[in-house]
Amino acid sequence: MDPLSRGTLTHPSRSLAYHEWGAGLPLLLLHGLGDHGLVWQSLAEALSDRYHGLAPDLRGHGDSDKPDDPAAYDSLNLVKDLESLAARWEATPITVVAHSWAAKLALLWAQHTPQPIRQLILVDPFFVNRLPGLFRPTLPLLYRTLPFLKVMGPFENYDAAVRVARTLKQYRGWSPLQQAVFSAAMEQKSDGTWGSKFAIAARNGVFEDILQRPGLTTELPVPTLLLLPVKGLNRFAWQLKPYRTYLPNLQIQSIPGNHWPHLVAPEAFNGILRSYLESSAP
Repeated sequence: MDPLSRGTLTHPSRSLAYHEWGAGLPLLLLHGLGDHGLVWQSLAEALSDRYHGLAPDLRGHGDSDKPDDPAAYDSLNLVKDLESLAARWEATPITVVAHSWAAKLALLWAQHTPQPIRQLILVDPFFVNRLPGLFRPTLPLLYRTLPFLKVMGPFENYDAAVRVARTLKQYRGWSPLQQAVFSAAMEQKSDGTWGSKFAIAARNGVFEDILQRPGLTTELPVPTLLLLPVKGLNRFAWQLKPYRTYLPNLQIQSIPGNHWPHLVAPEAFNGILRSYLESSAP
């Protein structure tokens, strides 16, 4: 279930795997923590008639490079990766769709890049600004208790990993799309066990970055759509305060689903995205 073209962007210090499809307006799709580019499969198919899209496996995820040093996962290093990908479109304004943790990357990139970003679409952002330092001692516990990280493994075999995955919110319903996304996320390790392609160093580095670097503390005029699933993470006014404070061209829309609407309610999600993009098309 992957008709999208597969490619790799190679630099002396890193390589980034990505999915590519369609022709037309440029669209960059950024997955959340622990995921990979194929989570956007359904959306890519829905938009392929009007958009030229790239959906990378971000550094430390999927089939992209996985440096051993947690410092390599500083958010500004990942922003540099996005700049390299954007060079494929030269000076054409880009629409960026970013899920969860990747919303922070999109916001930082929009603040720092000379590459024009036409609009941002943030899907249930998570950890956009810095966590208080008091969370540092609890991070090892957080690694073990966040449900979506349970698929990191190790598992005795692939079937054992599937049994765990089917209990998780992002795979609720176990549709063909979800099964393909899960399968592409897993690999057999050198010792014969199974686990996620998401690197432990990436996990550690991202959580360290969350403690060190805020993502939205200055005004950003880029038109931004904030999509909030009815069963998502952002349910309180204090969670929305940074967006309302620093994004003067902000729209907020409630959508069906949980934190992974593109996986659990893809038809509704795709329709909402398409309607918004058509209404804001140049």
